[in-house]
Amino acid sequence: MSKQRITTALVILTAAAPLFFGLNFLLNPHGAPDGFGIEPWPQGNAQGYFVVKGVRDLAVGATALILLALGQRRALGWVILVDATVPLGDALAVVTHGGTLTTALTVHVSAACVVLLTAGMLLAEGRTRAAHSPAGQTLSA
Repeated sequence: MSKQRITTALVILTAAAPLFFGLNFLLNPHGAPDGFGIEPWPQGNAQGYFVVKGVRDLAVGATALILLALGQRRALGWVILVDATVPLGDALAVVTHGGTLTTALTVHVSAACVVLLTAGMLLAEGRTRAAHSPAGQTLSA
């Protein structure tokens, strides 16, 4: 399997996960928060947080899939690099709001590592292509 195919599979994984989590928070707000790492979850009007998290996750996943479908792999690398702030922010929220460090590391920081790996592979892929292109020509993704 080529490095580009592995990178594409990682992109699909890093886009599908937030799509799943986003839909889960929107469609299953009572069951979705169980693995996130913060207890107790908001009640009453504060449950609007679930909609915010769900929409945020859907936007993150959809953006990555759109760029992948358009063949904009270099831009996708930069977007996914920025997207790594989401699971890192989630980890920070867990450890600063009563969750355990273990949950923050195993759930959120591990996700951030996969996202950062994917971004690095995409950005390195762009440098490799530029190095191999004939002088004066641009390559399309």
